[in-house]
Amino acid sequence: MDIEQYMQTVGHRARAASRLIARADSQAKNMALYRIATAIRRECDTLLTANHDDLAAARAAGLEPALLDRLALSAKSVAAMAEGIEQVAALPDPVGEISDLKFRPSGIQVGRMRVPLGVIGIIYEARPNVTADAAALCLKSGNASILRGGSEAIRCNQAIAALVQEGLASAGLPANAVQVIETTDRAAVGHLIRMREFVDVIVPRGGKGLISRLLAEARVPMIQHLDGNCHVYLDDAADPEKALQIVENAKTQRYGTCNTAESLLLARSVVAGLLPPIAAMLTQKGVEIRGCPETVDRVREARAASEEDYASEFLAPIISVKVVAGLDEAIEHINRYGSHHTDAIITENYTSAMRFLREVDSASVMVNASTRFADGFEYGLGAEIGISTDKIHARGPVGLEGLTSQKWIVLGNGEVRA
Repeated sequence: MDIEQYMQTVGHRARAASRLIARADSQAKNMALYRIATAIRRECDTLLTANHDDLAAARAAGLEPALLDRLALSAKSVAAMAEGIEQVAALPDPVGEISDLKFRPSGIQVGRMRVPLGVIGIIYEARPNVTADAAALCLKSGNASILRGGSEAIRCNQAIAALVQEGLASAGLPANAVQVIETTDRAAVGHLIRMREFVDVIVPRGGKGLISRLLAEARVPMIQHLDGNCHVYLDDAADPEKALQIVENAKTQRYGTCNTAESLLLARSVVAGLLPPIAAMLTQKGVEIRGCPETVDRVREARAASEEDYASEFLAPIISVKVVAGLDEAIEHINRYGSHHTDAIITENYTSAMRFLREVDSASVMVNASTRFADGFEYGLGAEIGISTDKIHARGPVGLEGLTSQKWIVLGNGEVRA
């Protein structure tokens, strides 16, 4: 295959489809989404077989456990994939929405209209559900998409893509509005992230290595986050029961996700009461504790943490633990070592909670809740195309509005400028 020629062809098709999908009405887009969801449920066994083959090949290739976890599908997760698409269909269509319309002294009305971004390239590793989520969100927001999944999920991604294109065609929409790159050659990524004439934005979903490469090489603007070093801080006024159950969920529900807690901070005043039961719970679940000197003194199983540990996204049963003087030191630690993804405070003190919300510089900041809620589905977006830690355009889970922009519109009745 001539990779450059192939990617040029994909780009041409996407640009042409983007103009058609941008003007599609909500009814047609929703019809396509519901038919895609129906097809995914109908072909559950087909998807699981393809995923089984992908997993077998990935294990043989020595794929690390965190990526194997992300790659795996089950009947439940296939059903959730279909449900997520239906939730996107049920959401209000943002395209064409006019806001802030105001009369000016000249007589004109000035406002803003929400419009699609155009063509979105999504590059991701392992998770085949991203193929369905990304297709649904791009479709509903009036964008064409070019999807490049990891080689480890090629069979399942192609199977999902066929169902997506079936649903598009049955609703009278261009099948090329969603294209999945057919080659696993990494050169395709290099072309995709440089095709400014065809692609308007890149959304990378994958490991730190992938995103670092894209940050260095991309010419197309990106919506991205580099890693997820998420913190839970147990404040002086933390409720013990809430603290234990939130730390357990935030760290141990799943180890391989970007919203899993990787760091635990405790105010010194609550260490005696909270650290022993939390450390016992983590140890029982097989989590390795890497702690500050005070943590190591109190927890027999803990080993000394390094500076690198405090800044790490482990994606594994490992957690860094640090005792801090109080709220000020906790905020300073998070802003220094964190990845600006998701951080939580456990406290019954309203003032402390509000300070934490204002001063922690992260895309999602939580009070008395698990960091695992930092997810488009949980936020009511139906699904997410990714999580952004950027401060411009989109921040946090990126749903429909994050895949659109606004342009200024002017409504007049013959007015001319004096």
